[in-house]
Amino acid sequence: MAYSTEVVRRARERLAQARADRERENREHLRIAYEQQPRLKEIDRQLRMTMAQAARAAFAGNDAVRLMEEAKEQNLQLQREREWIIEEQFEAGFLDETPICPVCSGTGYVGSSMCDCLTELCRQEQKKELTFLSAGRESFDQFRLDYYSDKPAPAGYIPRVIMEKTYQTCRRYAFGFHEKAGNLLFSGNTGLGKTFLSACIARTVADQGYSVVYESAGKLFSALEKARFEANEENRRAAAKYNECDLLIVDDLGTELPGQFVTAALYSLVNDRLLESRPTIISTNLSEDELIRRYNPQIASRLRGSYKRVAFVGDDIRLLKSRGGIR
Repeated sequence: MAYSTEVVRRARERLAQARADRERENREHLRIAYEQQPRLKEIDRQLRMTMAQAARAAFAGNDAVRLMEEAKEQNLQLQREREWIIEEQFEAGFLDETPICPVCSGTGYVGSSMCDCLTELCRQEQKKELTFLSAGRESFDQFRLDYYSDKPAPAGYIPRVIMEKTYQTCRRYAFGFHEKAGNLLFSGNTGLGKTFLSACIARTVADQGYSVVYESAGKLFSALEKARFEANEENRRAAAKYNECDLLIVDDLGTELPGQFVTAALYSLVNDRLLESRPTIISTNLSEDELIRRYNPQIASRLRGSYKRVAFVGDDIRLLKSRGGIR
Protein backbone atom coordinates (compact mmCIF):
# COMPACT_ATOMS: atom_id res chain seq x y z
CA MET A 1 0.00 0.00 0.00
CA ALA A 2 1.50 3.28 -1.12
CA TYR A 3 1.30 6.06 1.44
CA SER A 4 2.48 9.51 0.41
CA THR A 5 5.81 10.82 1.66
CA GLU A 6 3.97 13.38 3.78
CA VAL A 7 1.73 10.78 5.45
CA VAL A 8 4.74 8.55 6.24
CA ARG A 9 6.65 11.53 7.61
CA ARG A 10 3.84 12.47 9.99
CA ALA A 11 3.40 8.85 11.07
CA ARG A 12 7.14 8.47 11.76
CA GLU A 13 7.11 11.67 13.80
CA ARG A 14 4.23 10.33 15.90
CA LEU A 15 6.06 7.02 16.45
CA ALA A 16 9.28 8.82 17.42
CA GLN A 17 7.33 10.99 19.86
CA ALA A 18 5.63 7.93 21.37
CA ARG A 19 9.00 6.21 21.72
CA ALA A 20 10.49 9.30 23.39
CA ASP A 21 7.48 9.55 25.74
CA ARG A 22 7.86 5.89 26.72
CA GLU A 23 11.59 6.30 27.39
CA ARG A 24 10.98 9.44 29.43
CA GLU A 25 8.28 7.65 31.45
CA ASN A 26 10.66 4.73 32.08
CA ARG A 27 13.38 7.07 33.33
CA GLU A 28 10.95 8.83 35.66
CA HIS A 29 9.70 5.52 37.09
CA LEU A 30 13.29 4.41 37.67
CA ARG A 31 14.10 7.71 39.44
CA ILE A 32 11.09 7.25 41.75
CA ALA A 33 12.06 3.63 42.42
CA TYR A 34 15.63 4.64 43.34
CA GLU A 35 14.31 7.28 45.78
CA GLN A 36 11.96 4.81 47.46
CA GLN A 37 14.37 1.86 47.44
CA PRO A 38 18.04 3.00 47.45
CA ARG A 39 19.12 -0.65 47.50
CA LEU A 40 17.68 -0.95 43.97
CA LYS A 41 20.08 1.71 42.71
CA GLU A 42 22.99 -0.07 44.36
CA ILE A 43 21.98 -3.40 42.78
CA ASP A 44 21.88 -1.82 39.32
CA ARG A 45 25.36 -0.37 39.90
CA GLN A 46 26.68 -3.77 41.00
CA LEU A 47 25.05 -5.45 37.98
CA ARG A 48 26.98 -3.13 35.68
CA MET A 49 30.16 -3.99 37.58
CA THR A 50 29.61 -7.75 37.24
CA MET A 51 29.12 -7.33 33.48
CA ALA A 52 32.44 -5.47 33.32
CA GLN A 53 34.07 -8.20 35.41
CA ALA A 54 32.76 -10.87 33.06
CA ALA A 55 34.22 -9.00 30.11
CA ARG A 56 37.64 -8.81 31.80
CA ALA A 57 37.44 -12.47 32.80
CA ALA A 58 37.34 -13.47 29.15
CA PHE A 59 40.99 -12.39 28.89
CA ALA A 60 42.17 -13.86 32.24
CA GLY A 61 44.02 -16.88 30.81
CA ASN A 62 43.74 -20.05 32.91
CA ASP A 63 41.39 -18.40 35.41
CA ALA A 64 38.89 -17.31 32.74
CA VAL A 65 36.34 -20.08 33.33
CA ARG A 66 36.38 -19.69 37.12
CA LEU A 67 36.09 -15.90 36.99
CA MET A 68 33.28 -16.09 34.45
CA GLU A 69 31.33 -18.50 36.66
CA GLU A 70 31.81 -16.28 39.71
CA ALA A 71 30.62 -13.21 37.81
CA LYS A 72 27.64 -15.15 36.47
CA GLU A 73 26.62 -16.38 39.92
CA GLN A 74 26.94 -12.91 41.43
CA ASN A 75 24.88 -11.49 38.59
CA LEU A 76 22.09 -14.04 39.10
CA GLN A 77 21.96 -13.36 42.86
CA LEU A 78 21.66 -9.62 42.23
CA GLN A 79 18.94 -10.13 39.61
CA ARG A 80 16.93 -12.32 42.00
CA GLU A 81 17.18 -9.70 44.75
CA ARG A 82 16.19 -6.98 42.29
CA GLU A 83 13.14 -8.93 41.12
CA TRP A 84 12.10 -9.57 44.71
CA ILE A 85 12.28 -5.86 45.64
CA ILE A 86 10.30 -4.84 42.56
CA GLU A 87 7.65 -7.50 43.12
CA GLU A 88 7.21 -6.61 46.79
CA GLN A 89 7.42 -2.80 46.62
CA PHE A 90 5.95 -1.72 43.27
CA GLU A 91 2.82 -2.40 41.28
CA ALA A 92 3.07 -4.75 38.31
CA GLY A 93 4.67 -3.15 35.28
CA PHE A 94 5.98 -0.06 37.07
CA LEU A 95 9.56 -0.79 36.00
CA ASP A 96 8.68 -2.66 32.83
CA GLU A 97 11.00 -1.35 30.09
CA THR A 98 9.21 -3.06 27.19
CA PRO A 99 9.65 -0.90 24.05
CA ILE A 100 6.71 0.93 22.49
CA CYS A 101 6.51 -1.91 19.94
CA PRO A 102 7.91 -5.37 20.85
CA VAL A 103 8.28 -6.28 17.16
CA CYS A 104 10.41 -3.38 15.87
CA SER A 105 11.45 -1.81 19.22
CA GLY A 106 9.78 1.39 18.10
CA THR A 107 11.85 1.94 14.95
CA GLY A 108 8.86 1.41 12.65
CA TYR A 109 10.63 -1.13 10.44
CA VAL A 110 11.51 -4.80 10.50
CA GLY A 111 14.41 -5.00 8.09
CA SER A 112 13.25 -3.03 5.05
CA SER A 113 9.54 -3.69 5.70
CA MET A 114 7.25 -1.28 7.51
CA CYS A 115 6.13 -2.63 10.89
CA ASP A 116 2.43 -2.94 11.68
CA CYS A 117 2.76 -0.19 14.31
CA LEU A 118 3.91 2.35 11.73
CA THR A 119 1.42 1.08 9.16
CA GLU A 120 -1.41 1.75 11.61
CA LEU A 121 -0.15 5.29 12.24
CA CYS A 122 0.03 5.85 8.47
CA ARG A 123 -3.56 4.66 8.18
CA GLN A 124 -4.64 7.10 10.90
CA GLU A 125 -2.78 9.99 9.26
CA GLN A 126 -4.30 9.06 5.92
CA LYS A 127 -7.80 9.21 7.38
CA LYS A 128 -7.11 12.69 8.77
CA GLU A 129 -6.77 13.90 5.20
CA LEU A 130 -10.36 12.84 4.56
CA THR A 131 -11.90 14.77 7.45
CA PHE A 132 -12.61 17.77 5.23
CA LEU A 133 -15.20 15.84 3.23
CA SER A 134 -17.99 17.14 5.42
CA ALA A 135 -18.86 17.82 9.01
CA GLY A 136 -20.45 14.39 9.24
CA ARG A 137 -19.28 10.82 8.83
CA GLU A 138 -20.51 9.61 5.46
CA SER A 139 -21.37 5.93 5.32
CA PHE A 140 -23.24 3.72 2.91
CA ASP A 141 -25.88 3.04 5.56
CA GLN A 142 -26.90 6.70 5.39
CA PHE A 143 -27.68 6.60 1.67
CA ARG A 144 -31.41 7.01 1.02
CA LEU A 145 -33.06 5.77 -2.15
CA ASP A 146 -36.27 7.62 -1.30
CA TYR A 147 -34.50 10.80 -2.46
CA TYR A 148 -34.98 9.47 -6.00
CA SER A 149 -38.30 9.20 -7.79
CA ASP A 150 -39.85 5.81 -8.46
CA LYS A 151 -41.79 7.31 -11.37
CA PRO A 152 -40.51 6.99 -14.96
CA ALA A 153 -38.56 10.00 -16.23
CA PRO A 154 -39.37 11.49 -19.66
CA ALA A 155 -36.52 9.43 -21.11
CA GLY A 156 -38.22 6.25 -19.87
CA TYR A 157 -35.85 5.20 -17.06
CA ILE A 158 -36.83 5.10 -13.38
CA PRO A 159 -34.39 7.18 -11.29
CA ARG A 160 -34.68 5.01 -8.18
CA VAL A 161 -33.86 1.85 -10.15
CA ILE A 162 -30.80 3.47 -11.71
CA MET A 163 -29.62 4.86 -8.38
CA GLU A 164 -30.02 1.51 -6.61
CA LYS A 165 -27.64 0.03 -9.19
CA THR A 166 -25.28 2.97 -8.68
CA TYR A 167 -25.35 2.47 -4.91
CA GLN A 168 -24.60 -1.24 -5.20
CA THR A 169 -21.76 -0.58 -7.66
CA CYS A 170 -20.15 1.90 -5.28
CA ARG A 171 -20.59 -0.36 -2.28
CA ARG A 172 -19.06 -3.39 -4.04
CA TYR A 173 -16.16 -1.27 -5.26
CA ALA A 174 -15.43 0.11 -1.79
CA PHE A 175 -15.67 -3.11 0.23
CA GLY A 176 -13.94 -5.18 -2.44
CA PHE A 177 -11.24 -2.64 -3.17
CA HIS A 178 -7.77 -3.81 -4.13
CA GLU A 179 -4.79 -2.22 -5.87
CA LYS A 180 -6.08 -3.20 -9.32
CA ALA A 181 -9.74 -2.39 -8.66
CA GLY A 182 -10.15 -0.28 -11.80
CA ASN A 183 -11.57 3.17 -12.38
CA LEU A 184 -14.99 4.79 -12.07
CA LEU A 185 -16.44 7.85 -13.77
CA PHE A 186 -19.33 9.38 -11.82
CA SER A 187 -21.47 11.28 -14.30
CA GLY A 188 -24.61 13.33 -13.69
CA ASN A 189 -26.01 16.70 -12.74
CA THR A 190 -25.33 18.48 -9.46
CA GLY A 191 -27.03 17.47 -6.24
CA LEU A 192 -27.49 13.78 -7.06
CA GLY A 193 -25.11 12.19 -4.55
CA LYS A 194 -21.79 11.97 -6.41
CA THR A 195 -19.82 13.65 -3.63
CA PHE A 196 -21.63 11.69 -0.91
CA LEU A 197 -20.93 8.27 -2.44
CA SER A 198 -17.36 9.32 -3.28
CA ALA A 199 -16.87 10.15 0.39
CA CYS A 200 -18.36 6.79 1.42
CA ILE A 201 -15.90 5.00 -0.85
CA ALA A 202 -12.99 7.10 0.42
CA ARG A 203 -13.71 6.35 4.07
CA THR A 204 -14.36 2.64 3.49
CA VAL A 205 -11.19 2.14 1.44
CA ALA A 206 -9.09 4.15 3.91
CA ASP A 207 -10.48 2.04 6.78
CA GLN A 208 -9.00 -1.01 5.03
CA GLY A 209 -5.54 0.53 5.22
CA TYR A 210 -5.20 1.82 1.67
CA SER A 211 -3.91 5.31 0.94
CA VAL A 212 -6.67 7.52 -0.41
CA VAL A 213 -6.45 11.07 -1.72
CA TYR A 214 -9.77 12.89 -2.17
CA GLU A 215 -9.45 16.28 -3.84
CA SER A 216 -11.65 18.74 -5.66
CA ALA A 217 -10.54 19.36 -9.23
CA GLY A 218 -9.82 23.00 -8.48
CA LYS A 219 -7.45 22.25 -5.59
CA LEU A 220 -5.80 19.39 -7.46
CA PHE A 221 -4.88 21.48 -10.50
CA SER A 222 -3.78 24.35 -8.27
CA ALA A 223 -1.38 22.01 -6.46
CA LEU A 224 -0.06 20.61 -9.75
CA GLU A 225 0.44 24.12 -11.09
CA LYS A 226 2.42 25.17 -8.01
CA ALA A 227 4.61 22.09 -8.31
CA ARG A 228 5.27 22.99 -11.95
CA PHE A 229 5.86 26.72 -11.72
CA GLU A 230 6.79 27.25 -8.04
CA ALA A 231 9.03 24.25 -7.66
CA ASN A 232 10.11 23.55 -4.09
CA GLU A 233 10.14 20.48 -1.88
CA GLU A 234 6.82 21.27 -0.19
CA ASN A 235 4.98 21.81 -3.49
CA ARG A 236 6.53 18.71 -5.03
CA ARG A 237 5.42 16.59 -2.06
CA ALA A 238 1.92 18.04 -2.25
CA ALA A 239 1.64 17.08 -5.93
CA ALA A 240 3.37 13.70 -5.69
CA LYS A 241 0.58 12.21 -3.58
CA TYR A 242 -1.79 12.28 -6.56
CA ASN A 243 0.32 9.73 -8.40
CA GLU A 244 1.49 7.74 -5.38
CA CYS A 245 -1.81 6.99 -3.60
CA ASP A 246 -3.64 3.68 -3.93
CA LEU A 247 -6.91 5.45 -4.77
CA LEU A 248 -7.31 8.97 -6.16
CA ILE A 249 -10.76 10.57 -6.10
CA VAL A 250 -11.17 13.77 -8.14
CA ASP A 251 -14.41 15.57 -7.32
CA ASP A 252 -16.23 18.01 -9.63
CA LEU A 253 -14.04 17.76 -12.70
CA GLY A 254 -15.05 20.66 -14.92
CA THR A 255 -15.51 23.24 -12.17
CA GLU A 256 -11.84 24.30 -12.28
CA LEU A 257 -10.67 27.23 -14.39
CA PRO A 258 -9.95 25.90 -17.89
CA GLY A 259 -6.66 26.34 -19.71
CA GLN A 260 -3.84 24.61 -21.54
CA PHE A 261 -2.06 23.69 -18.32
CA VAL A 262 -5.18 22.04 -16.87
CA THR A 263 -5.73 19.98 -20.03
CA ALA A 264 -2.09 18.84 -20.13
CA ALA A 265 -2.02 18.09 -16.39
CA LEU A 266 -5.26 16.10 -16.55
CA TYR A 267 -4.02 14.05 -19.50
CA SER A 268 -0.73 13.32 -17.73
CA LEU A 269 -2.43 12.38 -14.45
CA VAL A 270 -5.03 10.11 -16.08
CA ASN A 271 -2.48 8.50 -18.39
CA ASP A 272 0.17 7.93 -15.69
CA ARG A 273 -2.28 6.28 -13.30
CA LEU A 274 -3.63 4.09 -16.10
CA LEU A 275 -0.12 2.96 -17.02
CA GLU A 276 0.58 2.09 -13.38
CA SER A 277 -2.87 0.47 -12.93
CA ARG A 278 -3.65 2.74 -9.97
CA PRO A 279 -7.42 3.06 -9.39
CA THR A 280 -9.02 6.48 -9.88
CA ILE A 281 -12.53 7.83 -9.43
CA ILE A 282 -13.55 11.02 -11.23
CA SER A 283 -16.88 12.74 -10.74
CA THR A 284 -18.15 15.33 -13.18
CA ASN A 285 -21.28 17.19 -14.23
CA LEU A 286 -20.06 17.20 -17.84
CA SER A 287 -21.39 14.96 -20.59
CA GLU A 288 -19.02 13.15 -22.93
CA ASP A 289 -19.43 15.84 -25.59
CA GLU A 290 -18.73 18.53 -23.00
CA LEU A 291 -15.58 16.68 -21.88
CA ILE A 292 -14.32 16.66 -25.48
CA ARG A 293 -15.02 20.37 -25.92
CA ARG A 294 -13.52 21.40 -22.57
CA TYR A 295 -10.40 19.20 -22.72
CA ASN A 296 -9.64 17.12 -25.80
CA PRO A 297 -10.74 13.88 -27.53
CA GLN A 298 -7.74 11.96 -26.13
CA ILE A 299 -8.80 12.57 -22.52
CA ALA A 300 -12.43 11.79 -23.30
CA SER A 301 -11.34 8.60 -25.05
CA ARG A 302 -9.37 7.40 -22.03
CA LEU A 303 -12.24 8.15 -19.68
CA ARG A 304 -14.68 6.36 -21.98
CA GLY A 305 -12.46 3.33 -22.59
CA SER A 306 -10.76 2.80 -19.23
CA TYR A 307 -13.34 4.02 -16.72
CA LYS A 308 -16.62 2.37 -15.81
CA ARG A 309 -19.35 4.99 -16.15
CA VAL A 310 -21.61 5.22 -13.11
CA ALA A 311 -24.78 7.21 -13.79
CA PHE A 312 -26.38 9.61 -11.31
CA VAL A 313 -29.93 10.63 -12.20
CA GLY A 314 -32.95 12.25 -10.58
CA ASP A 315 -33.81 15.64 -9.12
CA ASP A 316 -31.40 17.88 -7.24
CA ILE A 317 -31.61 16.63 -3.63
CA ARG A 318 -30.51 19.97 -2.19
CA LEU A 319 -33.37 21.74 -3.98
CA LEU A 320 -35.85 19.10 -2.82
CA LYS A 321 -34.70 19.60 0.77
CA SER A 322 -34.92 23.39 0.52
CA ARG A 323 -38.49 23.11 -0.77
CA GLY A 324 -39.44 20.73 2.01
CA GLY A 325 -40.04 17.85 -0.38
CA ILE A 326 -37.93 15.45 1.70
CA ARG A 327 -36.41 15.33 5.18
